[in-house]
Amino acid sequence: MDTPGDLVTAEDVLLFVNAAITSTGQREFHSDADEQRLSLDFLHAYMLGNYRDLYAGVLALDINDHNAVLIIRRLLETAGEATAARRRSEGRLIASRLAVLPPQRVYGLFDALCRAGVNNRRTRAIMRDWLSARRDPAFDAVKYRSSLKRALRHAHLAPATEELGTFLFAPLTRPHYATPLLEAWRRAHYEQAALYELPYTVAEGFAAKHGIPRNVFLERIAPRMTRLEALRLQESVHKRGTTAVRADLAGMPLTRLATHVLSLPVEDRLRRRAELTRALEAAAGRVAGSLRGTWGRVTAVLDDSFSAFGSVHKRRRPLAVALACHHLLAALAADYTGLWTSGRTDALLTRPQGPTPLGRRILDALDTNPSRLVIVSDGWDNAPPGLAAEVLRVWRTRLDPERRTGILHLNPVYDAADLDVRRLSPSVPTAGIRDAEDLPALVEVARFAEGRTGLAELITYMDTRAARMTGGHDLEQPQ
Repeated sequence: MDTPGDLVTAEDVLLFVNAAITSTGQREFHSDADEQRLSLDFLHAYMLGNYRDLYAGVLALDINDHNAVLIIRRLLETAGEATAARRRSEGRLIASRLAVLPPQRVYGLFDALCRAGVNNRRTRAIMRDWLSARRDPAFDAVKYRSSLKRALRHAHLAPATEELGTFLFAPLTRPHYATPLLEAWRRAHYEQAALYELPYTVAEGFAAKHGIPRNVFLERIAPRMTRLEALRLQESVHKRGTTAVRADLAGMPLTRLATHVLSLPVEDRLRRRAELTRALEAAAGRVAGSLRGTWGRVTAVLDDSFSAFGSVHKRRRPLAVALACHHLLAALAADYTGLWTSGRTDALLTRPQGPTPLGRRILDALDTNPSRLVIVSDGWDNAPPGLAAEVLRVWRTRLDPERRTGILHLNPVYDAADLDVRRLSPSVPTAGIRDAEDLPALVEVARFAEGRTGLAELITYMDTRAARMTGGHDLEQPQ
């Protein structure tokens, strides 16, 4: 039996998890960047001060990279406040999370630690282990040269090779490098052809130095671009009249692909309908995996109101999550119905527009008699206000008290004022969502938000996720 204190702890952890999934400290439709950062900083400080072990355990959950970096930094900055056993456990979690973070995020973290003067033994050991595990030190030296130099100095580490050390600290003093990438960087200072052997972001600076026309550069550097780089550039390249940079949609992550689809003009979506639909369905199928077709009759209410635009920093992000969830739920369900708040029936042409009649769409959804109802919305029900909450209350208390229909609200937007994602009804669990790929795991988290399980089960779940994540990082970290 959970005590009142246990219930408060569970609520605090779930509130923080929702924030860590959805907020990146950037402007949202209903709150500016300062409000987002202040709200998020408060939650991090509160969790670290009151539940340090659970705060570290959140690293094993599906939180976004921004908050993972914030957690790691705060744990390292306050290493002296933890016991030896706790530092070892945190070290394993940190090492495991760093291993899956994008390298630019990790180097950004190392830069922040350097600026803050965080230089305890554990921090140096973590930096050493992460750097030694990098598969291509020469690539890092070229692409992240300044950050790599700072990290080596800060952690008192020697470069992997003597040649790499020369490149980092006196790069133009050597007449020749044996490593092809380092030699290409040296030659690119005076030889235009060499810059096309470099990573795109590095070559871009050399292209500007040599005065190479942008369209010429993009056409020649296209084979060196990553899939995401090509995706970001595709629209701007198209406007310049070249088709050399064409994003490869095969293997693209589902939510990222949905974001790209929504960035295309309606004419392009219509022209490429078959290609884009196949790519979205394939991406959804990969995420569904063995769960494909196992969720029974599923109905989704998907928010494409004007607030789904997001902000200039997170353009169309809420709508992209809804579109990605639409395709994923179609793959997971044996029988699927998707209902957009606008009434639109062509998901590929969806756009952020109009009010948010969530209550009416939820009524339509319940009429389909689903075994599972999923609502993807920022929770701002305004046509009319409050109808969604009343519909859900009556459904839960009078029409379906046995909970034959499972209902879950997924919210991709953090509400800075409430320190949480906005909820539709106390009778329906709400979970924050960053990427549609996390949807199956969030169904597990939702049972804790619904109040059917307590703190002990929540801690067990977090410990299980942590054990799964740290399986390859069992070495004890120095104190």
